Amino acid sequence: MRWASASVLAIAFASSVGLAASGPEIRLHPGVTLVTGDTWIDGQNRYRLFGVQSCLRRTYFTNTTGRRLDCGEASMAFLAAFIKDTAPRCTAIATTPQLSYVVCSASVGDQEVDLGTALISRGYDFASLDQNGLPANPAYAVAEQQARRSKAGLWQFPDVQHPSLTLGEAATRARGERQ
Repeated sequence: MRWASASVLAIAFASSVGLAASGPEIRLHPGVTLVTGDTWIDGQNRYRLFGVQSCLRRTYFTNTTGRRLDCGEASMAFLAAFIKDTAPRCTAIATTPQLSYVVCSASVGDQEVDLGTALISRGYDFASLDQNGLPANPAYAVAEQQARRSKAGLWQFPDVQHPSLTLGEAATRARGERQ
């Protein structure tokens, strides 16, 4: 899959579910405060990549040398490197008072790259799921499956935990405690 076509798919999907680009271009630059591998703060504004779920902090994987590392920190480090190398441009597609959901792209060589696709296809982030357990962006789910099959990034470590499974288990426990 070409990067540009993945970006078009992400934007087309956002449009098809009633999300529309709004507001000025947002520059994702070194110096923003990374909260996770999919969320950052710039000044008073908080942003999150639409359809992307980073690895959760305080979940761990064991690297090839046997060292146990924080998965959320690995996702965040990869996002920081991508920001430093490409200075992505973002557009808000949905906004709440607390958060703007954005899609971002960057020029890499002679190609325009969708940031969500880049993070997921390299195996450092995952396709997020909606409240029905379906991918928020189907193109990202395809990128995740390809990364998983090729053991890209975090997928090379057999004990990496998919964040959607971890979040789902936590939600199930919370529902059980309320009953």
